[in-house]
Amino acid sequence: MHRCPEGRLEERQAHGSVDQHLETYAYPVLGKQPVQQVDTSLVMRVLEPIWTSKPETASRVRGRIESVIDWATARDHRRGENPARWKGHLENLLPKRAKVRRVKHHPALPYHDIPAFMAELRGREGVAAKALEFTILTAARISEIVGATPGELDRDVKVWTVPVGRIKGEKEHRVPLSEPASAIAKEMLQFGGNFLFPGGKPKKPLSNNGMLALLERMGRDNITVHGFRSTFRDWASEMTNYPREVAEMALAHVVEDKVEGAYRRGDLFEKRRQLMDQWAHYCAMPPAVGEVVPIRSPKEIA
Repeated sequence: MHRCPEGRLEERQAHGSVDQHLETYAYPVLGKQPVQQVDTSLVMRVLEPIWTSKPETASRVRGRIESVIDWATARDHRRGENPARWKGHLENLLPKRAKVRRVKHHPALPYHDIPAFMAELRGREGVAAKALEFTILTAARISEIVGATPGELDRDVKVWTVPVGRIKGEKEHRVPLSEPASAIAKEMLQFGGNFLFPGGKPKKPLSNNGMLALLERMGRDNITVHGFRSTFRDWASEMTNYPREVAEMALAHVVEDKVEGAYRRGDLFEKRRQLMDQWAHYCAMPPAVGEVVPIRSPKEIA
């Protein structure tokens, strides 16, 4: 975030780009507060609503608030302890992330229902529908999708590279684009603009909630956008013979085993390309006999 001389928390990072996590969750509470007045109660107001429902996001938000306050303290904009500090402070007020992860699951669509779902989704128009289809085909995270820019695509629109800073972990993530995913990207590139999936406001991306709202309009409020990553993972385990690490890399999961991570230098790109092509083929299969694909008219614009 940008730190102004008055010591207030503003909505831009030092390099000038918007930090979407802070903009969405922290700024409504802290954005106009003098940094000296940010205390534990205010930090808790930011974190408590998302700590159990979005633990990964909440942890990132907490860490970034802590970094900003550390910066402000070092520049003499404030004094005292950091109210966003985890160790010895917020760890006594909030459940540990590991415990939250064990009990919290993102509702997911069973993989055998994907063909029928995708058939209905392809019948819809609007940016949110295209973004959701692209999300499913790439098994990407919501933040990676809504923040995607044209510059992250290669010349032939066959590879999407999510840079460090927008991806969990410390390495950029190359995503092989299947033909349907590439077609969506090419279609969205025709709109121009700063983001691959533009929002309703100029120079803004699609809202984080845009795809979730689409699911609700489709009568699918029992599942989440993030849950499609689980759908993909289950399909890869049950329906393919690819090794576990190929599917894990497709999901851009951080390798927990340090020994395994040290020996696995590559990103298994060609194997992942084949896997994503098979996933796209599966998603495009005709719905099973007996499944009803709703026909909606007029088509909704997100």
